[in-house]
Amino acid sequence: MQITVKVRYGTSGTKFESFGNNRYLVYLLSAMNEGDADLELITLISRNMGVPPNRIKIIEGQGSTNKIIELG
Repeated sequence: MQITVKVRYGTSGTKFESFGNNRYLVYLLSAMNEGDADLELITLISRNMGVPPNRIKIIEGQGSTNKIIELG
């Protein structure tokens, strides 16, 4: 299954919001340029979607605020 995620970086807290049709808005503590941002994103998706982190893959949007994620 593929989901579309819009990411807000450098916020004061983490948050995971659903907008239907497999679209989500995610707030992360990490800044966009930090290497931990993608790991934080995958961990947050894993926790909220119930998919193991090793089965989550960022298909498009590396270094962008709009991402397409594959949940395996």
